[in-house]
Amino acid sequence: MPGEAEVETPACKPEEKASEPAKEPTPEPAGEETVTEPKKPASEEPSPGPPAVSKPPPASEDLPSCPLLVTVEDVTDSSVTVSWEPPESLGRQGIKGYMLEYRLEGASEWVPANAQPMMVTQHTLRNLAIGNKLFFRVSAVSPEGAGPAAVLDQPVHIKEFIEAPKIRVPRYLRQTYIRKVGEVINLQIPFQGKPKPQVTWTHNGHALDTQRANVRNGEQDSILFIRSAQRTDSGLYELSVQLEGLEAKAAIDILVIERPGPPKSIKLLDVWGFNAALEWTPPGDTGNTELLGYTVQKADQKTGQWFTVFERCHRTSCTVSDLIIGNSYSFRVFSENQCGLSATAPVTAELAHIQKLDTVCKREGIPERDFSEAPKFTHPLADHTTTPGYSTQLFCSVRATPKPKIIWMKNKMDIQGNPKYRALSEQGVCSLEIRKPSPFDAGVYTCKAINALGEASVDCRLDVKGHFSFSPQAHSLRASNSGNLLQLLPHTEEYQQLQTERHPPPPPSSDGLHQLPSV
Repeated sequence: MPGEAEVETPACKPEEKASEPAKEPTPEPAGEETVTEPKKPASEEPSPGPPAVSKPPPASEDLPSCPLLVTVEDVTDSSVTVSWEPPESLGRQGIKGYMLEYRLEGASEWVPANAQPMMVTQHTLRNLAIGNKLFFRVSAVSPEGAGPAAVLDQPVHIKEFIEAPKIRVPRYLRQTYIRKVGEVINLQIPFQGKPKPQVTWTHNGHALDTQRANVRNGEQDSILFIRSAQRTDSGLYELSVQLEGLEAKAAIDILVIERPGPPKSIKLLDVWGFNAALEWTPPGDTGNTELLGYTVQKADQKTGQWFTVFERCHRTSCTVSDLIIGNSYSFRVFSENQCGLSATAPVTAELAHIQKLDTVCKREGIPERDFSEAPKFTHPLADHTTTPGYSTQLFCSVRATPKPKIIWMKNKMDIQGNPKYRALSEQGVCSLEIRKPSPFDAGVYTCKAINALGEASVDCRLDVKGHFSFSPQAHSLRASNSGNLLQLLPHTEEYQQLQTERHPPPPPSSDGLHQLPSV
């Protein structure tokens, strides 16, 4: 599988593992003991080798059985991880650990992977050479010796790890990369891939021109370098990264621009009043990019200074206004793109003369507006309730031109000239004052406005609540027919009525004179 080392049948069957020691010659367990011999105390076996060979082999019940489920867990380009399960039988005295051994394909010697027995059931063998094929076997070791080994039938192939190629284009290169003529183009594009992939660049589908562009390919990036960009360097650059049949591509659009050329010609079309009409033709060279517009300038013949009239005008014609009478003007137009304005600009061959016009002042009469209006009440009369003896007022507002005549009426009767009422009209506000009203003054009051264009009227109702009654002193005087009459006001109607009841007029005497009553 690409990107990983190949493992050829990493599993083995327990039956095969158990049969493997049976096929090997009898001295094989003695060899295993020799591998594990350095782990035993020196007091037990002072001399290696020969005593172990001459020692009779232990009984099968004293040795553990072979480990189970030997599996290759992981393979890289320099290491192999092997795991297994404990054996079914651990022997009478148990196990001291496991021994992992390996041998190269084609070799007959087994090399121990660990110097001493280990109790773990997984081991990683490192610093392996690429291209080797290794066989592995695992055996359980007891104090009596090593049991039968479980062997992998197929070798494990160590080969270089393959990482699929991938290009990581920077964000600013995912859109059109714009540079000006003469600037440096230096693009660094990182990529991934292991082992080192093959990197190629193309320009518009063709190989790069090595005289214009330089490429440096590293382990993890590729650099495209152009010392001085020209417009011919614009186009689509494609980066291709290939690795063992896998390929990754990235496209980069580069645009090299410069300032545009000037408009081809400019013409003064017409001059009238304070205005001048201009027209021009687009430039032949836009600078390898779109135009942003045109800049129009004017210059007075007296000063010769140029002033901008329009910026980024998108049309090829315009009208210049607000020119000064009596001056003569020249005009020029620049074309503009992202690099700026064109280096030169065409100037109108003719001058625009703003001449003074012989005008005659004609005074036109201003028509007078007719403000005549029929009377119209803008604020009508409101119904009102008052108290006897307290003066009250009625208000309304009217609008009319010419000024209307105001007439006040009570119950459809004209009350103009009655001293009990006072009518006022000022700035369209009409008021009627009723002095010390009595219940007899209650009724419907009408305000009528009349002018030459018409008339209008509004109504309201006035209620006078309460009536005249005698004071407590008057009732006491009437009951007792005595008291000091000077306590009452001599000018009130109660006083007059009491005087009449207390002192009726005497009958006339024979001589025609009234007799004064005694007090």
